[in-house]
Amino acid sequence: MQQTYFMIKPEIVAAGEQKIGEILAIVNRAGFRITALSMRQLDRATVENFYGEHEGKPFFADLCDYIVGGPVVAIRLERENAVAALRELIGATNPADAAIGTIRDLFGASLQNNAVHASANTEDAARELGILFG
Repeated sequence: MQQTYFMIKPEIVAAGEQKIGEILAIVNRAGFRITALSMRQLDRATVENFYGEHEGKPFFADLCDYIVGGPVVAIRLERENAVAALRELIGATNPADAAIGTIRDLFGASLQNNAVHASANTEDAARELGILFG
């Protein structure tokens, strides 16, 4: 079994438990097992570390402001081929480009407010899980 990291972003958490539950149900139906889950308000240092590969890019400060702007749901998932399967399930980063029925198609509003984050590869998954789950 492979583990990966998944985050439900602040605008979905602010929308309420029903939207969180709908996303978790989609993930569960896709064969993922939730092995850790917590709702938390991330501090700036943690977010800057988490998104560190984007430091220096024009969107970095706005991305960090957005993520620290409200609580997120941090989730550790497990299944065979978890990273690739989750990336497919969430859809393209820009919801306008996301395949019909993917999480970002269903819940994303914009390139930044795209509902969820998922690890891009196995190395990122290990790093992100370490930052948020120790």
